[in-house]
Amino acid sequence: MAGIVYHANYLKYIERARSEMVREAGIDQAEMRAEGRVFVVARIEADYLRPAFYDDDLMVETEARAFRPARFTMRQEVQRGETVLFRAEVTVALTDLRGRPQRLGPEIATLFARS
Repeated sequence: MAGIVYHANYLKYIERARSEMVREAGIDQAEMRAEGRVFVVARIEADYLRPAFYDDDLMVETEARAFRPARFTMRQEVQRGETVLFRAEVTVALTDLRGRPQRLGPEIATLFARS
């Protein structure tokens, strides 16, 4: 449909917001990778609630939530003003470079709690 934001773009928006949250939490992903650890998206549950239109001023809210030994969840919303357009629950895992789960450690949860 002309003028409506393509559905896959919401995933790009929330990925950028997650990356920014990680950066603001003081986590250097390049350093992590050099140490052999990376964050990967393990699951996304998404709800498309209302359309966004080109030239809309959108905001992404991101909140780190439940922490488990090797993964955590983030709740993300794309909003236009007070209207929620898209909502996702994203599970992020910590793995080594071969994709094997790694323990998060309490410092990760502490860093996110401060951001």
